[in-house]
Amino acid sequence: MDDVTAKIFGFTGGRILNDKIVSGVHWSFWVIGVVGLIFNLMGCINFFSQMNAEMVASMPEAYRAIVETRPAWATGAFAIAVFGGVLGGLLLLLRKSAAYYVFIASLIGAVAAQIPFLGMADFPVEALTGGLMQLVVGAFLIWYSKWAERKGWIS
Repeated sequence: MDDVTAKIFGFTGGRILNDKIVSGVHWSFWVIGVVGLIFNLMGCINFFSQMNAEMVASMPEAYRAIVETRPAWATGAFAIAVFGGVLGGLLLLLRKSAAYYVFIASLIGAVAAQIPFLGMADFPVEALTGGLMQLVVGAFLIWYSKWAERKGWIS
């Protein structure tokens, strides 16, 4: 529906999607926001599992070594990354521009959490993939929240 038709039918505050008005944002905004939030919630679950001694004991040796040798500051950075990501996701879904800054803090935490493992020779490929995915998703959410702000979807 173009802008002229929308004004004629009185839909100036939003767009129509399957006969429903989405208040001024594209439906993909909600999908990306929910997927980003779920991704970061999975990171929180991962964090809590790594803080549980029984869970750590049941991990393969390579993963256990990562968790047990990680410095406290890297664990703190990991916490900032995942909990900041959840907060940023919630702020994005609430359409608050502060999501951008929280996502930046989350990405900084994610980068810092990876530093102790840069020189590990026997670093598991799955853990490397997870760390890289965290960085890519974090960078995307920063970009997307700024883009959504420029579009006027968040303020």
